[in-house]
Amino acid sequence: MSATKWVYAFGGGSSEGDAEMRELLGGKGANLAEMAKLGLPVPPGFTITTEVCVAYYANEKTWPADLEGQIEGALANLESTTDKKFGDPANPLLVSVRSGARASMPGMMDTVLNLGLNDETAEGLAQLSGDKRFAYDSYRRFIQMYSDVVLGLDHSIFEEILETFKEERDYTLDTDLSADDWVEIVGEYKRAAAEALGRDFPSDPREQLQGAICAVFDSWMTARAIKYRELHDIPESWGTAVNVQAMVFGNMGETSATGVAFTRDPSTGENAYYGEFLINAQGEDVVAGIRTPQCLTKIMREGLGDPQPSMQEALPDSYDELIKVFDILERHYRDMQDIEFTVERGRLWMLQTRNGKRTAKAALKIAVDLAQEGLISEEEAVMRVDPAQLDQLLHPTIAENVSRDVLATGLPASPGAAAGIVVFDSDDAEAIAKKGEPVILVRVETSPEDIHGMHAAQGIVTARGGMTSHAAVVARGMGRPCVSGAGSIRIDYAAKQFTAGSRTVKEGDFVTIDGGTGEVLAGEIEMIKPELAGDFAQLMEWADKSRRMKVRTNAETPADVQTAKEFGAEGIGLCRTEHMFFDADRIAAVREMILSENKEGRVAALAKILPMQRADFEAIFEIMEDRPCTIRLLDPPLHEFLPHTEEDVHAVAEATGLSASALMARAEDLSEANPMLGHRGCRLGISFPEIYEMQARAIFEAQVNVEKKTGVKPVAEVMIPLVATAKELAILKAAVAKVADEVASESGTTPEYLIGTMIELPRAALRADEIGEEAEFFSFGTNDLTQTTFGLSRDDAGKFMPDYIGQGIFEKDPFVTIDQSGVGDLVRIAAERGRSVRSGIKLGICGEHGGDPASIHFCDSVGLDYVSCSPYRVPIARLAAAQAALKASP
Repeated sequence: MSATKWVYAFGGGSSEGDAEMRELLGGKGANLAEMAKLGLPVPPGFTITTEVCVAYYANEKTWPADLEGQIEGALANLESTTDKKFGDPANPLLVSVRSGARASMPGMMDTVLNLGLNDETAEGLAQLSGDKRFAYDSYRRFIQMYSDVVLGLDHSIFEEILETFKEERDYTLDTDLSADDWVEIVGEYKRAAAEALGRDFPSDPREQLQGAICAVFDSWMTARAIKYRELHDIPESWGTAVNVQAMVFGNMGETSATGVAFTRDPSTGENAYYGEFLINAQGEDVVAGIRTPQCLTKIMREGLGDPQPSMQEALPDSYDELIKVFDILERHYRDMQDIEFTVERGRLWMLQTRNGKRTAKAALKIAVDLAQEGLISEEEAVMRVDPAQLDQLLHPTIAENVSRDVLATGLPASPGAAAGIVVFDSDDAEAIAKKGEPVILVRVETSPEDIHGMHAAQGIVTARGGMTSHAAVVARGMGRPCVSGAGSIRIDYAAKQFTAGSRTVKEGDFVTIDGGTGEVLAGEIEMIKPELAGDFAQLMEWADKSRRMKVRTNAETPADVQTAKEFGAEGIGLCRTEHMFFDADRIAAVREMILSENKEGRVAALAKILPMQRADFEAIFEIMEDRPCTIRLLDPPLHEFLPHTEEDVHAVAEATGLSASALMARAEDLSEANPMLGHRGCRLGISFPEIYEMQARAIFEAQVNVEKKTGVKPVAEVMIPLVATAKELAILKAAVAKVADEVASESGTTPEYLIGTMIELPRAALRADEIGEEAEFFSFGTNDLTQTTFGLSRDDAGKFMPDYIGQGIFEKDPFVTIDQSGVGDLVRIAAERGRSVRSGIKLGICGEHGGDPASIHFCDSVGLDYVSCSPYRVPIARLAAAQAALKASP
């Protein structure tokens, strides 16, 4: 049996891996190998596979026995390729150690640069480079980074030393420090580290390397990485790879630089180069937001009004070479690329490429543009956009021509607008957001530890950092508006306030941010709905060509129905008639009906409600025209319509002429220990058939009236809820059909309708063949089906759901994504048994799962005819249904 290969080399004209080996080598390692194979200038190195990370955690954080020998072999190969030697004072090889998970997790895991430096190799690097300042600048960076990442020391220890040193000498920038200054700083850093550790800072390069590799593996299980994986559905079992790479230096003077660039604009999707760089710097300076970087292109610089020269102007030869690489990579990967690069004394080196994270707007534009440029097909364009991302496009932006009270202006790091109360701490942001308050998180700069606060916030503002800083990249990925580098803001964390010029904004004050312009505005500004045309409309057109399932909406108000229709809804999958009963102008009649002591009284009260319900349905049918509308007859228990507070009881008593005591007695009479499993749904129709008869008449008369008015024949699907037996449905179906016949006879017009049921009880799913003899359609009410299958209350499960997900009992909240093995099995059984007795039975889903992309894929696999969701999720469902069909096609 051959030994496991744990280490794969790349660079120097060859690679042991390629882009197809992402699962084993991680995204970064696979792409470094691929770039090297393409002949691009990649510093040589080697990748330690994700399997090592898995083994590391499976064996109590110990390495596989033969890993060290493979690393030594890879180091020897790297020494040969670079003509340098690891730990050699005269000709030192320095390396970077970076993580590289299968899925991109920007900023979540740890990196160590300049590894291999100690007092001897630093002096050797100074001699070799002819630049002592550069060598000791690199050394101090290494001590600080290694102490933070590997040794667990607070980086503020070192920042304080440096800031004090600069203040005492009246220095402004790090670049003001001389070689001797850095030598002195290195000494202070080492003393501070030794004092904090209780031992000397490690000087053996091999000990340093082992510590850094373990630190990268350890960072896979940090709180921030776990939270990121949770937000992006990345399995813990994947692990991360480690990339060890020969160092190249962007901090070797004015002809050296480092940068981050995108082949297209990740905010707008525009086909324009986008990025930032810093002269005489290392990569962490850009991505961590420590220094505010300069623009990549002249056009970008002029657009932002930045006086600092762009890379195009400052390093034109390196810029031209970089642009050629952009073109090679985008055409090779057929997608927008996010690239990290370094220029060392005029020579360009590529440190990373990956498919770039982008906003929903950019994702749409890039997908459509790439298809129209012929790089990908229309079907591939449909598959390129995450349906959940579309949610970013369906929310408000700041209205035009409104008064803007601008507090500060920064960089437009992530588009969209948001308003909320100012909060300065991520823990506070999460806690306040849980109470339902909209929050704007304001920080000097964000770090990976802020991931939970950023997710909880409506938007993010940072005082420092550029368009590719941690805050900008993470905000774009989350779809949060972000303003970064708002340099005029001065934040006082202790006082919980910031100042902008002469103005002070305190925690709890409202601000609005515009991520498209970079403005931070005082107060809450008016918002408007987005225009969903252009690229959005084009992608939806392509999606609809590929889609098999129809997409309907859950809606009952004319405004919601109209919104859903504009979003492309092909019918109504759930009209909840009880929502109409709660309207202020009819609740009195509803209560009169409930309080009536006999059928005659109920019928009299229902006669008052009938014209109101009929008008509701007329409005819906007029909007939906000939699209099918599934209307659920009354579902909730009657006690929900009665007053519960003493104040409400007295008001209703006065309005109805009944005594307060009689009202309370009736409420007590209707109360149930477990009302969600009580006298509701079809059980109401069995006990009080006059309720369903009134609703049926309102539906059919509305159909007749709209047909006469518009000439279009509305299609009604009358849904009987909470059916458990075929007999229930048979009784109520006969009653509804009788009303339809009466309306047809009275009006001379025959309404077009189906009668079916909602499958929301396990028994109904299991006896679907019997129920299917009566039902002309099934609509799966997966909210209640999940409740009744698990025995969980959707309203209360949130209290313990995080424990269940955290301990792996549930992979996902079953009320958000359908439980395919349990609830899903019941859906499959019901679909198969229903079709066995009625081949043309119409099957749909109207629970909240109808708008969840993962659940939509399941619905397609079962062969449902449609999904139904809230109006604003209709585009998400259309795209997800298209992707499900494309994945299923051979």
